[in-house]
Amino acid sequence: MRFMIIIKADEDSEAGKMPPMEALTAMAKFNQDMLDAGVLVGGEGLQESSKGARVTLGSGGSTVTDGPFTEAKELVGGFWIVDVPSRAEAIEWAKRCPTPPHGETILEVRKILEAEDFGENFTPELQENEQRMRDEVAERA
Repeated sequence: MRFMIIIKADEDSEAGKMPPMEALTAMAKFNQDMLDAGVLVGGEGLQESSKGARVTLGSGGSTVTDGPFTEAKELVGGFWIVDVPSRAEAIEWAKRCPTPPHGETILEVRKILEAEDFGENFTPELQENEQRMRDEVAERA
């Protein structure tokens, strides 16, 4: 099962403040531990919301809103994707994430939807098309 471990943004990340070397070193070790365990699929940090945009889609078209966005605790600061046997194991990995010397880190663990989660509406034709696209993305990486 694949899970996304989402790192919530905080005031520092939203201000574009980069972590100190000690925090980056600890994070690199954590990433290496997940890689060595064979569970890390991918992960990245994200720039602050002031450099982003929100696209709202509706029946009347789309609206683009440039950042920054309020409520840093509701924003995503980065993520990992892990492939583990259970939600419990994904949570255990999240609990091993290094914490900053000040404040707290909030992580959210969410299962990534798989074909079987969509039920009968996800027809064999749609599944085949999805797999073709995944294969193409993997070839480009």
